[in-house]
Amino acid sequence: MTYPYRVGDELPPLEIAVTRTLIVAGAIASRDYQDVHHDAELAREKGSPDIFMNILTTNGLVGRYLTDHFGPTAVLRKVVIRLGAPNHPGDVMRLTGRITAVRAGEPVEAVVHVTGDNGIGRHVTGTVTVALPQKGEEGA
Repeated sequence: MTYPYRVGDELPPLEIAVTRTLIVAGAIASRDYQDVHHDAELAREKGSPDIFMNILTTNGLVGRYLTDHFGPTAVLRKVVIRLGAPNHPGDVMRLTGRITAVRAGEPVEAVVHVTGDNGIGRHVTGTVTVALPQKGEEGA
């Protein structure tokens, strides 16, 4: 069976406004109550210019990026990410991706190298394995 995805395919970029609400809501949703994710004054006392996004929120946004592209029936099989420059309120994170492998099988899987950059540098780098929707399903 041929598949519409090939090694080297670039995914369209996704720009996400990094708002204070997004950072705080992501921390609350993931039960990460560390003050650096919701209290600007305490974050500054600890050396940060402002609150910053936690890794679980970033992980969720990477997942959203891929399911937005491949469709809601795509399944994230493995997500490995590493954080770099923090996401602070008022910035924009730009996610990009490139397919590095397509594995035959049932289901077909794609391996995608993902990066996310903001105004101060590379926020996230990672590799995600995605089980692709079957032909005829949304996204295929």
